[in-house]
Amino acid sequence: MVETTVPGDAGPPSAPAADTLRLGGVCKSYGVGTPVENEVLHGIDLALRPGEFAALVGPSGGGKSTLLSLMGLLDRPSAGSLHILGEDTGKLNDSQLTRLRGSAIGFVFQYHHLLPAFTALENVMMPILAARGRPDRDMRDTAAALLDQVGLTPWRDHLANNISGGQQQRVAVARALAMQPSLVLADEPTGNLDTKTADGVFDTLRRVNEASHTTFLIVTHDPRLAQRCDRIIDLVDGRIVSDRANVAR
Repeated sequence: MVETTVPGDAGPPSAPAADTLRLGGVCKSYGVGTPVENEVLHGIDLALRPGEFAALVGPSGGGKSTLLSLMGLLDRPSAGSLHILGEDTGKLNDSQLTRLRGSAIGFVFQYHHLLPAFTALENVMMPILAARGRPDRDMRDTAAALLDQVGLTPWRDHLANNISGGQQQRVAVARALAMQPSLVLADEPTGNLDTKTADGVFDTLRRVNEASHTTFLIVTHDPRLAQRCDRIIDLVDGRIVSDRANVAR
């Protein structure tokens, strides 16, 4: 049968894009099967949509770092499901998880973890080099464009230990974007910076989110920064106790 359309008929609606990240009933226990077994996360249900800019907050010891490790595919949940871009990570072996993590997820840490003997440009190139095995012109152009995006073109040939702390953290942001990830996980990215420098790094994250539609989850103890995110997720004692849109922003 030949399908026909009428004027104004756009055809069937396209399927909605998969969530960037979806957790269903995720639990995490340590010391399983021993007298000291301890469940740290209790039935976490959470979804992050493409382009979201969310904050994860809560007291120390509440499970934020554990949850971030699971989201970043650095550890596996004890129970529940975790999907990245619609992919059920529970069905993947370790090699497959490593490939998915390298292609879909970028990380920004409290301490930048740059290689001090390499330039800013070379540090940003590292994730691409790890994936491709050898440097090339395209790799350098990509790294240079990312440094331009975070405002560091004049410093791209400076050694990492010869630029300021705020500049080093912006290099770390550019490095996290090197593989064009769909999700960036930032663990206290401004935690060791003064207020003015922290605001500058946060502004960089926000600009990248708006320009690239990359999903960001920011773990922070700074209520000022959390209030500048579009969504605030509170994690207390291993449970999400609040998940709200930040209408005041």
